[in-house]
Amino acid sequence: MHMNILFGVIVGFIVLTILVVLHEFGHFYMARKSGVKVNEFGIGFPPRAIGWIHLPADEIENYLNQLSDEAKSQIPLQKIEKIIKNTKAQSTRNKKKYYWIRFPKSEYNKPQKYLIFSLNYLPIGGFCAMDGESAADTRKGTFGATNFWQKTKILFGGVIMNWLTAIIIFTILAWTGMPSFLPDQFTIKNDENFTKDLVTVYDVQKDSPAEKAGIKVNSKIISMSEGDNLQSPIEVVNIHSIKEFNETHKGQVVSYKLSDPDGKFYQVTAKLNPEKDNLPALGIAMQSSNKQSLTRYTWSAPLVGLGTTAQITQKTFEGIGDLVKNIFQGGLRQFSNNSSIKEEGKQQIEKAGDSVSGPVGIIGVLFPAFTSAGPTNLAFLAAVISISLACMNVLPIPALDGGRWFLIGLYKLRHKKLQKETEEKIVGRAFLALIVLSLFITILDIIKFTK
Repeated sequence: MHMNILFGVIVGFIVLTILVVLHEFGHFYMARKSGVKVNEFGIGFPPRAIGWIHLPADEIENYLNQLSDEAKSQIPLQKIEKIIKNTKAQSTRNKKKYYWIRFPKSEYNKPQKYLIFSLNYLPIGGFCAMDGESAADTRKGTFGATNFWQKTKILFGGVIMNWLTAIIIFTILAWTGMPSFLPDQFTIKNDENFTKDLVTVYDVQKDSPAEKAGIKVNSKIISMSEGDNLQSPIEVVNIHSIKEFNETHKGQVVSYKLSDPDGKFYQVTAKLNPEKDNLPALGIAMQSSNKQSLTRYTWSAPLVGLGTTAQITQKTFEGIGDLVKNIFQGGLRQFSNNSSIKEEGKQQIEKAGDSVSGPVGIIGVLFPAFTSAGPTNLAFLAAVISISLACMNVLPIPALDGGRWFLIGLYKLRHKKLQKETEEKIVGRAFLALIVLSLFITILDIIKFTK
């Protein structure tokens, strides 16, 4: 049990790190496309464990000559000298080629001219450090020097990457087997193929409609239909689908197609017990193969991937709206003198608290549960979290991508220059508020987790 939780937590850290790194790669790609110099792209957060610097072939020798003997001892010198030798032997056209060179630890605190890629000791997330990230910085090659459209692409590059990640994951799941977690989950009916959960009858009650109809123990239920024939059968997906059919047809004549223990098909007709008798509708005990019901698609898989992402995005924004509404209304109702209104407000605040999960809830509860349920469910969860990251970063909160874009756009509309000090003050305070909120949610997670 404890090993499963530990394994789930480790998987959670890895998945969240990958999703955040992909988000940062979106910023990185758009920044480079817009001509912005990226100082460092890191996986995890400092202190730095190991790093590489991206150097053009014709500058490697100059870079090496500037290093101290101590710095040279920290890098694979023979390999680098071989690169230099090969570069000199090649034509000048090949001197535009770039190489990744081990970054000496003694050089970590010195500013570098070229891009650094690093692996860092704190294993959550990643970062993309651009040159001149303030909108007020107008030096060539800085974020501030780009036009508004380029800033938009850079700021929302991470969001787009998270949505693309979700679309790709859902598309793969649509091909291999999509689990169903939403009651109205997006589907394309004329291309869906169910992988059914095999449902076996392991007991038949005496004098029940099932016994009178001739249902045999150890038979597998294949399909159901209204009336005394199977002209319009309803395929059995899982135990729940049979129970739901029986409950909605109490007192009616229905038919079932089954296969006996020898694999031979047979059909029975039964009149289900009516609602008023307060008896089981059919009178059988069932067991499943414990295989999850999955839906597979062929040509429509990319459409299902896109549609599922859009659907969960919509529901995520609806959830955020409900969260804000419950907190705001619930807080206001606490000032009412009416006890019933005050109680309604308390329930709204509790509902808001139950609907929010922080790092402890996600890594400590969700990931262990979904990891135990198998790779398909884990992939589905990863896609949902990727969408959540995208949706959160779209919001106009100054510390997040959407908030920075909103702030830059607002000053542009006012035809005013956004000063570095003003931007840092607004973003810094918003970031502090987010940290406090995250700590509060983490405390709520711990309370819920230890109950």
